[in-house]
Amino acid sequence: MSETRRDATDSAVGNRWLILVAGVLVQLAIGAVYAWSVFSKALQSDAAFGWSKSQATVPFEVAIGMIFIGSYLGGRIQDRRGPRSVALTGGVIYSIGVVLASFATTDSFWLLVLGYGVLGGFGLGMVYIVPIAMLQKWFPDKPGLITGIAVAGFGFGAVITAPVGQRLIDNTPDLPTKAFLPLGIGYLVAIVIGASLFKNPPADYRPPGFAAPPHALAGAGRADRPAASRAGGPAADTDVDPLSGTRNFTANEALSTPQWYLLTAILTLSVVAGISLISVAAGSASDITGLSSAGAATLVGVLGLFNGAGRVLWGWLSDRIGKMPAFMGILAIQGVCLLLIPHASSVGVFALLAALVYTCYGGAFGTMPSTAGRFFGVKNAGAIYGLMLIGWSIGGVVGPLLISKLIGEDKSYSLGFTVIGIIALVAIAVPLVTKKPAPERAAEDAAV
Repeated sequence: MSETRRDATDSAVGNRWLILVAGVLVQLAIGAVYAWSVFSKALQSDAAFGWSKSQATVPFEVAIGMIFIGSYLGGRIQDRRGPRSVALTGGVIYSIGVVLASFATTDSFWLLVLGYGVLGGFGLGMVYIVPIAMLQKWFPDKPGLITGIAVAGFGFGAVITAPVGQRLIDNTPDLPTKAFLPLGIGYLVAIVIGASLFKNPPADYRPPGFAAPPHALAGAGRADRPAASRAGGPAADTDVDPLSGTRNFTANEALSTPQWYLLTAILTLSVVAGISLISVAAGSASDITGLSSAGAATLVGVLGLFNGAGRVLWGWLSDRIGKMPAFMGILAIQGVCLLLIPHASSVGVFALLAALVYTCYGGAFGTMPSTAGRFFGVKNAGAIYGLMLIGWSIGGVVGPLLISKLIGEDKSYSLGFTVIGIIALVAIAVPLVTKKPAPERAAEDAAV
């Protein structure tokens, strides 16, 4: 290794843990979206706006639906321009949207949808994809664990926002949207501080002590040679990651494989299962167990801990047991718990079952980024995983809409959660049949 390479690597190592902390801080700010059930419950109160459950769910659905657009654009720009400017731009848009939502009243439903839903969701998507793609490049030695930690901040966002938001709502119970003003300002400060530290590692970066596997070195050697000398004539481009040996697909190439659609389907179905509970968590806790509004808000905050912890746990576990076995476990646990939740006999039982659902819901987001990197390489991770987040948007719209319709004004929780639970259990078949793309024949020949 040259002296220049060694110096670059050593200085980068000193920064990568700080960049990880910055990524978690940013994710904490945008993860506040998971505390929406606290605001939804307040908006339905007769003392406030008196909206129906379905109407109070719309801003959240729109926000989740806009995430895909923001993440797709943000991911593509980041792959070309770097992470800092994308995160800062998205953070400003997200914060402006939340602040704008604070001016919504009972007669300006559209303003809440525009601010929190359209602007907030779009900005959230732009920011969300950045640390995920960036940190896989900084930590090729532990991709599942690190992306799990990064997105854990997103899950933990509700831990802070749920109780703080409830306290702000209690200050003006007749106008709960006023709580969004101080929250939006706080989000902006956190995102600017964190995103200011974002940067990609040097092109030749390799963590100390991390040795590329033999097949990766063979692939890298092949990629460094001219196409004609590799195969005795013209050859297809094989951009191979020198650290993992995985071919670096472009976004268009990834979209041409069935694996991209299967992974997106797994994410979509896991989101449908988990977010169905998340979107009605506070109201479900109160209606099923008799918990007070304050108690339900506290429970939502505590459950956010499991959403965050699940991202780390399943990200770490998937590196050891395999990606597809992890997804089968995630879907199976969610399905069983959703079937049992309507029959919870106490607050403790409800909290336990909900905690397992939150853990597995978060686990899908902790596991999928490294899965996409393992399938398609990390070079274009921003664009490829950004496109996959359409599954989050689809699931984020379908799940809350479906569960609110099934529960209805009659509060038919047994019907609602039973249907969603069955969907999760049937979905286990998808990871069961999903395999990593086979290496190109030419790459196999060169490695021999």
